[in-house]
Amino acid sequence: MPTENKIGMLWSSRNKDVAEIASAAAGARYLAEAIGADGRRMTLAWQIARTVLRLGFVACLALFTGRLIETRIFAEPAVIEAVVFVVLSSLAGMMAELKAACSEATVANGLRAALRDSLVEMSPAQARGRPGGKLIAGLQRHPERLASLVVSHATARSMMGIGPLLATAAIALVSWESALALVLSIPVLIVFFVLLGDVVRSNAQAQEQTFGKLAAQFSDRIRTLPTILANHAFTSEHGKIERRMSAYADSTMNVLRIAFLNAGIIDFFSALAIAVLAVLLGLGHLGLSHVPGFFGLALWQSLFILVVAADFFVPFRRYAEQYHLKAEGEAAAHELDWYFDNASAASCDGDSRSTLGNRVDGLDPANLPTAGLIAISGPSGAGKSTLLRMLAGIEAPASGLAALPQSSSGDDCTWMATDIYVPGGTLGEAIAWNCAGADPATVRMAAERVGLIDEELLPGGLGAHIAEGGINLSGGQRMRIGIARILLSSGVVFADEPTAKLDPQTAALVRQVLTDAARTRRVIVATHDCRLIQAADRHHVLALQNPSAIAA
Repeated sequence: MPTENKIGMLWSSRNKDVAEIASAAAGARYLAEAIGADGRRMTLAWQIARTVLRLGFVACLALFTGRLIETRIFAEPAVIEAVVFVVLSSLAGMMAELKAACSEATVANGLRAALRDSLVEMSPAQARGRPGGKLIAGLQRHPERLASLVVSHATARSMMGIGPLLATAAIALVSWESALALVLSIPVLIVFFVLLGDVVRSNAQAQEQTFGKLAAQFSDRIRTLPTILANHAFTSEHGKIERRMSAYADSTMNVLRIAFLNAGIIDFFSALAIAVLAVLLGLGHLGLSHVPGFFGLALWQSLFILVVAADFFVPFRRYAEQYHLKAEGEAAAHELDWYFDNASAASCDGDSRSTLGNRVDGLDPANLPTAGLIAISGPSGAGKSTLLRMLAGIEAPASGLAALPQSSSGDDCTWMATDIYVPGGTLGEAIAWNCAGADPATVRMAAERVGLIDEELLPGGLGAHIAEGGINLSGGQRMRIGIARILLSSGVVFADEPTAKLDPQTAALVRQVLTDAARTRRVIVATHDCRLIQAADRHHVLALQNPSAIAA
């Protein structure tokens, strides 16, 4: 069975349990650890096997060398055993690296499957709350970072306890005093890990935030590239992206600089500890020192202590080299938690929807007038957009809240927002989309009223080329297409924040079109615009269900 299918089955089998626990406490990191648990254990087992086999190789090599120097005897069995141990150790190391790579790929793919499921469960309003660049980074970059944290870094952390313990036990068989000397150096290393940990963590968080901003800016500039070129603003926008890239490069170098400094400190103390052992053992062999545990040893025993002492510090060095993975992985986990927080909110949506109708002062869908401008306002997060989608029938209505019936003429309702769908083709086709029977003259008149016929940045009149999804349009152009569709339709109009982020001239045009349409049909808007609220025939305020919790 393909790996992706296994991952899909794994996620599907415990989707609800993991989502609930993840959103409640550990979030994306919990899910990554759950997916990578088996692979992490196998990776650790292979690394332990490599360490044990390497200790066997060191023992055989030290025994062969010591006897060769002291007795001039070439011990062939020791050479053969050393070769066997080094081959097996290399194979174990290769298996450990392969298992780690496979486990990280499994975790990253599993996270992406979970993130896709979470995005599917989100409402469009929730998904729009995240910049496009951060969504891309969440699906492409963050899963690998978090996978490295829960597999490679977690294994290195475990080996930092197991590896020195095995090395200490091996040295203690020859000289417990030497083993004790190595153990006493551990607190110094831990102190430096603690001191540098906060610095690496803060730099890694800054790096992830800088990357998210860079991705969001790049995505936005690609979407608005035609407008940028038409306004001859390519040079200034290029400079902005250059500055973002430079900031991201600087943040990356800050993380690596601290990581390399940490590794350098480990190398310094390990070299110092090994040098002290070498001096004490050398003085003992020369008879110049009689320190217990360093005097009266065979040459092979001293060689064994020195070589194993180097291996004693290898797990610390490897952990220091991967220390930045911890900070980067934790920052990635923090960014990915957003997906599961929203999934949790979506799963609880039924509870909130049941009281949504009671939270709107005086709004009864069954008793709304057939014509007039109805404004719904309220603080951000109160659910204005959600309520509007429910009334329009775009989302499932809450318990006790019905979608509005269509107009008596049978015409479909018109939805207007900054994210309206724009098909590929010509400008005339984009305006007349979903407006069956609209004749060219009426379409042209609607386009002229909203200023799209004489648009300098969209030459060609009704025949102007529109890319699929309207990616070559600015926000104002998309909004004016939505206004033109209102002029072509005769049904109920639903407008979500119709004047948000518009220039004063376009905002005034939107208000005028909505108020004119409200003379003959029902127009419902969710807005913060005070002027639009003042022009409304009815105003309903949507209150927060738990204001104290939001404020906290």
